[in-house]
Amino acid sequence: MVENTLMTLFLIDCVVMIACVMMQPAKNDNDSMSALTGGSGDLFSRRKARGFEAVMQIVTVIVGIIFFVLALALVYVSSH
Repeated sequence: MVENTLMTLFLIDCVVMIACVMMQPAKNDNDSMSALTGGSGDLFSRRKARGFEAVMQIVTVIVGIIFFVLALALVYVSSH
């Protein structure tokens, strides 16, 4: 019973995590090859996330923590 509940919560968390990652805006405005061609001069010029981007980052971190806690709980419950 507990294992089924944890598995259901785990699957819901997985779907929410995928949605959160897909909803995040792109981090770079540069060419995707800029890291290979030496164009990564924005190492120290990163801007702080604001608004929707900041909320999505926080939600993604929280959902990721829940993911790992549920994964560890599932391992513990299934082994006992």
